Parts: sequence; C-alpha cells; structure tokens
Amino acid sequence: MYEPIRTKSVHTSADDADFPHRSREDALDIQLAGHLAALLAVTDELGLTAMGDRIAEQVARLRAAPPARHAGRSEASPAALHRRAHALAGRALVVAASRADTAVAILAAEAMDAHAAALAAPTALVGAP
Repeated sequence: MYEPIRTKSVHTSADDADFPHRSREDALDIQLAGHLAALLAVTDELGLTAMGDRIAEQVARLRAAPPARHAGRSEASPAALHRRAHALAGRALVVAASRADTAVAILAAEAMDAHAAALAAPTALVGAP
C-alpha cells in the first residue's frame, strides 16, 4: 500500500558526520567561561576590581586568552547588579562543580557570598526597583 523509503532518513544519528565533535569537558569549559565572562562584566560595572581581576584570571585560563573587560555602564541600580551577579555566580558554581574545577567553584562561592552580603546591607537597596 505504501511505497518503501528509498532515501536515507534525515533523522539518522550524526555520529558518522565529518565535523569535529566537542567532548563534554570542552563544552563545560565553554559554558563556564561564558558564565564567568558575564559575571566579570557585572563585577566590573560594580567597581569590584580585585574580584574582577580574579575572575578575569580564570576566564583567561579557560579560554587561553585574556577576556575583554567591561567599559560601559548600564542604568541598572546597584541592587539589581548585585542580584544579577549573584545569579551568574550561582550558575558558574554549578558548572564548576560538574567539571570538578575547585578554583572556580571557590571563587564563585565567594562571589555569591559577597553579593548576598551586599544585598543584605541597607545601602545596597537604595534605588532598587
């Protein structure tokens, strides 16, 4: 009743493709470097130079090149920036833990603590949305 399929399915596995594949570790390195680069941008915007330098060190290690540093300023309040940085540090911590990168995990946990403390301080919430 139906005509048999004569061509290869488009839903076949891509395992025999001719392009290079990334390992899970490479994919986690890329993801971690991205989270850290985003955290670096927010950290630089907050003016936290020492923490920014430590984050930039780790991004450079993961990417084998120094990261671009954030030069511009947004109109976001300090409280909003601290919340964003806390969330980014949390994401970096999860990826660092899954790739067993102790140095980045410690750095991310310290960043989370610093931003949580800044949010708990009464002066950080001035002008918060």
